[in-house]
Amino acid sequence: MVTPSSTSVPAATGPDAWWRAAVFYQVYPRSFADANGDGVGDLRGVRDRLDYLKALGIDALWLCPVMRSPMADGGYDVSDPRDIDPLFGDLAAMDELLAAAHERGIKVTMDLVPNHTSDQHPWFAAALAAGPDSPQRARYIFRDGRGPGGSEPPNNWPSVFGGPAWTRITEPDGSPGQWYLHIFAPEQPDLNWVDPEVLADFEQTVRFWLDRGVDGFRIDVAHGMAKPDGLPDMANVDTRMLLHDDDDPRFNNPAVHEIHRELRKVLDEYPGAVSIGEVWVDDNIRFGEYVRPDELHLAFNFRLVDTGFDATEIRAAVDNSIEAVSAVGASPTWTLSNHDIEREVTRYGGGAVGTARARAMLLLELALPGTVFLYNGSELGLPNVDDLPDEVLQDPAWERSGHTERGRDGCRVPIPWGGEAPTFEFTTGRPWLPIPPQWSQLTVEAQSERPDSTLSLYRLAIEIRRARTEFTGEAVEWLPAPAGCLILRRPGGLRCVLNASTEPIPLPVGEVLLASAPLADGLLPPDAAAWVV
Repeated sequence: MVTPSSTSVPAATGPDAWWRAAVFYQVYPRSFADANGDGVGDLRGVRDRLDYLKALGIDALWLCPVMRSPMADGGYDVSDPRDIDPLFGDLAAMDELLAAAHERGIKVTMDLVPNHTSDQHPWFAAALAAGPDSPQRARYIFRDGRGPGGSEPPNNWPSVFGGPAWTRITEPDGSPGQWYLHIFAPEQPDLNWVDPEVLADFEQTVRFWLDRGVDGFRIDVAHGMAKPDGLPDMANVDTRMLLHDDDDPRFNNPAVHEIHRELRKVLDEYPGAVSIGEVWVDDNIRFGEYVRPDELHLAFNFRLVDTGFDATEIRAAVDNSIEAVSAVGASPTWTLSNHDIEREVTRYGGGAVGTARARAMLLLELALPGTVFLYNGSELGLPNVDDLPDEVLQDPAWERSGHTERGRDGCRVPIPWGGEAPTFEFTTGRPWLPIPPQWSQLTVEAQSERPDSTLSLYRLAIEIRRARTEFTGEAVEWLPAPAGCLILRRPGGLRCVLNASTEPIPLPVGEVLLASAPLADGLLPPDAAAWVV
């Protein structure tokens, strides 16, 4: 039996803290809906599907990057942060989306990318032309190389996408020159946040979008930006993609917190605006520092993403996530997938088992206090597509790793909306990534007709979460449960039962609000969850 205990988070404060219990829906625009038939999703496609999102019951959108970009990394290489890339539309299309979303009571947040720019940004072109020791180069991190003639990188840092984190340039006079830092792809040179121009320009970008009606931002690599003095070598170089280590000198340096304080000052000028940090930090104290009252409002905690379908591990992840923010008065965040992570259906085993477990984990996630982030397509129970042809792969990790890392394209395949065959009404053209024909039973159209579908479960679960008072209260109390199972209770009276064992279990006495799978003789089957009041 699991013994009882409780963990709590701070109560929401003020009407502007709408985000504390919100359900966000992450839109990967390239893959959501294509309105102009070029095979790539766009802003008008998002606008055209807002009624679907309204029916789903979400509170806010998080748009992945739609700013002007050469698309070396799916838009995370920004060449103009205050314009919309023609691939997605234009500023008028963004304004129309904002207005239409707000009419439906849906808030809109968008990605900002402060760690780096595109190598096509005017600043970087000026830095290459200006030469060493120039103010233009001071906006980035240029260094002389080591070894004879400066022919070796300034330190041993690897790029997240494979290969060294440094690229050598040719100087304006044609000679071999300095090296510039790019923690990600060479097309993404890191900014030097010590330079005051960098902060001033970022503040201008933040105000530009807030003035247009954007409700806040997801901050990409929010534990980046600040670099350690002297750029020391890494003690242990590990080039596995998306590996995170609290001792990695490329990230989580103390000076990053002053950057977030300056950003928060701007956001506080706009009541209700929210900042959400992508923070890959394991240590709870250091993680909590990012969501102190004068820094980020929220930070992604990826404990559940890193956890298998195991009761002991899940309970530890929940407790850890709450404890990481409780001391600083922040709200926990919960997510099971995003555009960088293998989809939960596949991660939990694939097929019927993976689908059942993903449905169960949705009920657990929505039962918890705090903010929930859903990734587009999770509500359809989409799996990863791991057999994409080599020739269609576009993630920079594929090329940078010498075709050893297939990258993240498998979780970015476009959404199937309707019809019997690809392209499933995503586009009238050729989709940028192929959609598997076996997804015909996973389309929005097919699932909308079935009350037992994953889409129907999402809609009903979100509706119940919003409507029922049993979901109130900030504490989580763990009640005794059968081996391999969990029962959590919220102060309002909700009990969420998760059966991660191999046998059916009895439910606590009470009314069953919702179950992720049909009960058998009143018993909750394995790989299922239920809400009881």
